[in-house]
Amino acid sequence: MHSRNILFFAALSGVVMVALGAFAAHGLKSQLPPYLLDVFNTGVQYQAWHTLALLGCGLWARIMPTKAVLYAALFFAAGILLFSGSLYALALTGIKWFGPITPLGGICFIIGWVALAMAAWRSA
Repeated sequence: MHSRNILFFAALSGVVMVALGAFAAHGLKSQLPPYLLDVFNTGVQYQAWHTLALLGCGLWARIMPTKAVLYAALFFAAGILLFSGSLYALALTGIKWFGPITPLGGICFIIGWVALAMAAWRSA
């Protein structure tokens, strides 16, 4: 995964995140019970934070490409797909088996942040 790909995925994730946030605020508010709307919004929040992290990784990779930054980006992207994606699916379908996927995305987020910390430590 190169900086161009990371930045592209970050931009795409940003588009999807804004669209889904607006969809939740305007389209789902009257359609979902409050609990499932909160689940959906949690997915949007985590996608927002990790989209920014991906953007940072993409910029960092342009200046000083390292494997650790590329791994961080890969794990952030996987975390967005698994964590936020499973929450969206759970909220929209009510199918409970999406729930166990969410922690896998959370683990990806944690690994991504550890990889980013390692990249920062090694760059000094």
